[in-house]
Formats: sequence, C-alpha cells, structure tokens
Amino acid sequence: MLQRIQSIYFLFASMVIFALFVFPLAHNIFVDGKLVNVSVTGVYEILNGQDKQTHPFLPLTIATAFAALIPLALIFLYKNRKQQITISYVAVLVLIGYSFWMAQTVKSVVGPITLEYKNMGIGLFLTSLSIILIIFAVKAIQKDEKLVKSADRLR
Repeated sequence: MLQRIQSIYFLFASMVIFALFVFPLAHNIFVDGKLVNVSVTGVYEILNGQDKQTHPFLPLTIATAFAALIPLALIFLYKNRKQQITISYVAVLVLIGYSFWMAQTVKSVVGPITLEYKNMGIGLFLTSLSIILIIFAVKAIQKDEKLVKSADRLR
C-alpha cells in the first residue's frame, strides 16, 4: 500500500536529494581571487550579487537526478518487500559513493583551502539525511514483513 510510513520516508529521502539542486555544497569561497559558490550543477562565480556559472558538473548533475529517483521508485515496489529492502540497501551504498564523489568534487574546486563551517553549504549534509531516511524506511518495511509473517502463522 502506498500509505505506509516507509512510503513517506522514501518520498522525503527523494525530496532531500532533489534539494541538492537548490542548496549549495559550499558558498562564499575565494578561489583564485574570485568569490564562488559550489553546487551539484557547477561552480558559480558571484559577480555583482548574481551567480554566473563558470564550470558545469554535468556528470554530477545526472548522478544527483538518478540518486533522487531511486527512493522515489522504491515507493512503488511495495508489493515485493524483500526486493524493496534489497534495493534500499543498494541505494544506501550508492548514496555513500555519491557523497564521497560530491566531497571530492568540492575538494578539487577549493584546492588547498580548508573549508570552514561558515563556508559549508547545507548540500553537504543532505545526502546523510537521505541515508538516514532510507534506513528508517527499511526498518519500517522489516516491521511490516514481521507482521505479515506472524499473521500467516495464525492462518
């Protein structure tokens, strides 16, 4: 059924990853004497209060969209709970790898500069939140599976 709590967790996990298109990974960083923001779509130079894209990240953008669609697709696998759990674990592994790739991308743009807390964007933490939401969904699916097995024993 679509109205289960794990569907809500998967929906929120997907929305959190889609939020990476809105929130920067790092902001207000001086790179080569220019003030820049780093997002999953690219590096944006701040000129007169406007963001101008200077270097796009097309592979990272495509990977972000793909990573956001995985939890959304998991909502519709509700009839096969074991497959839903398996793909959820795969999604967690994909998000861990994606997080590492995203951090390395930011590190390559920033270079030797150390990011401070004031320069870290909320986007760096959103994948962690998405992983937590997927784990909550897996726990809810396992609880449903246990309930179904106990009901089958009673029949």
